[in-house]
Amino acid sequence: MTTRLNPYLNFNGNAREAMTFYHSVFSGELSLSTFGENQMSQDPSDAEKIMHGQLETDGGLLLMGADIPNGMSYTEGDNFSVSLSGEDEEELRGYWEKLSGSGTVTVPLERAPWGDSFGMCKDQFGVDWLVNISGA
Repeated sequence: MTTRLNPYLNFNGNAREAMTFYHSVFSGELSLSTFGENQMSQDPSDAEKIMHGQLETDGGLLLMGADIPNGMSYTEGDNFSVSLSGEDEEELRGYWEKLSGSGTVTVPLERAPWGDSFGMCKDQFGVDWLVNISGA
């Protein structure tokens, strides 16, 4: 698997509706998982919210999205980040070091409950990045 760069959209409780709409526009394979399914929130009202949605088209387009859990802020127009994902740990950790080095780490790059290594940072220009290393 090669490293992929794609948009990651955040929603204020309507990620399922939005990702279903994008699926109707672009077709392809849509997968949705909730905070409750992954036991990723202490707040019971987050249980049915989408923790991760992914739409992959036959043409190679990749769109990801999620609901913002309670307790985190949501600002329309500032509700996206850029995702880097793949299996090449050395390559992705190199990107992580460069992006986070002069920025701010918001979630350390470490093993996540779903088995991959995952981290979030804001680079020196204010761009939010998500890095996911499969199986690392």
